[in-house]
Amino acid sequence: MAYLSNSELDFNEMLSAIGVNNFNELIKNIPEKIRFNDSFDIPEAESEFGVSKIFGKLAEKNENYVSFLGGGVYDHYSPAIINAIISRSEFYTSYTPYQPEVSQGNLQLMYEFQSLVSELTQMDVTNASMYEAGSALAEAILLSVSYSKRKKVLISAQVNPNYKRVVETYIENTEIDLVEIPKKNGITDVDILNDLIDESVGTIVIQHPNYFGFLESMENIAKLREDKKRLLIQIYDPISLGLLKTPGEFGADIAIAEGQSLGIPQNFGGPFVGLFSTTQQLVRMIPGRLSGVTKDVNGKRGFVLTLQTREQHIRREKATSNICTNSGLMALIAGIYLATLGKTGIKEVAELCLQKAHYLAEALTGIEGVKLVSSLPYFKEFTLELPIETDILMNRARENKIFAGLKIDQNKILIAVTEKRTKEEMDNLIKLFKTVILQ
Repeated sequence: MAYLSNSELDFNEMLSAIGVNNFNELIKNIPEKIRFNDSFDIPEAESEFGVSKIFGKLAEKNENYVSFLGGGVYDHYSPAIINAIISRSEFYTSYTPYQPEVSQGNLQLMYEFQSLVSELTQMDVTNASMYEAGSALAEAILLSVSYSKRKKVLISAQVNPNYKRVVETYIENTEIDLVEIPKKNGITDVDILNDLIDESVGTIVIQHPNYFGFLESMENIAKLREDKKRLLIQIYDPISLGLLKTPGEFGADIAIAEGQSLGIPQNFGGPFVGLFSTTQQLVRMIPGRLSGVTKDVNGKRGFVLTLQTREQHIRREKATSNICTNSGLMALIAGIYLATLGKTGIKEVAELCLQKAHYLAEALTGIEGVKLVSSLPYFKEFTLELPIETDILMNRARENKIFAGLKIDQNKILIAVTEKRTKEEMDNLIKLFKTVILQ
């Protein structure tokens, strides 16, 4: 006689309770052709040491590529201290701090993150936080339209196209009119921007450095905004602020960024963390959450959720965003990164990126037929025009375990250089360019 385990008995009882005789009858509405009818190739149980050997062999199959990919996600170095701290169970398992009396650690890390990003950007206030830069930009536009009461939004053609797609999804069923500002010589055409501004425009969106790596004329754009009294949203690269002027110095009303470069692994495209900073004037309209510091009845310092704009927390008609339990662990990583490097460290990383990017660009443009698409300054990314098809170069690079960059079009490539790229790695890319282009 065969005996059933307790789990099998429980499962059979469950099937019986809903009037089903067996598992196949339970899933009869799933077409037979899409069901998995084979047996699973699962090995017999192993010891801990045996399992470690199996995973070691699997790891040996991984191939290491040198990456010059950019476009919003970068191969920056993540200090070892980050994994040491975030591996603690209280950070891995923390959730929305509904009860401040038992969430002081979580609330404090949110507060520190807000403070560090506000200091980095020289903006008045930062929330904690957004999902990634695309949702941060969409929320920034919704805030700006709500504040200005004007539906027309001018957005530079040089803004990351992935961010634009997120924005288009957000506003698809609204009356918001998204108008693209044309480019000129690799950056936003300021003259056309000036012509586009009228009484219906309440928002201007600029990315600096832009998607193609070049630095925008932020001083001139900021003056236009001041004259016309429009809100300016600046998308920035956090690492670039080690050298470049901050959004606060340009007078931006809202500053948003992708925080992935602050110690967060590339993770095949996520999860990341969106940085969202604004002015004191707009603090009551900021999406997401704000952690604040206060004192309890005994005069001891404590942390609380000062503002929270999710509809379950406040009246629905007053809610500005449904983002709540967000990229908290990613915000912690960014906070640790900023605290670890400090002002000096961020500046050093920025300088390394700048110097290495210029070394590589100057060497590549010395090859016949290769040229920058713009003569304007750039930070750690630059776009090249090639005398051959981009795919030919990229395919040859992959054969040599190099990701040469992002394809922009048939003969243009976007190359990013971080502090991790060595001279040997860059020289190998230069050699490959010469071999493919001059052969």
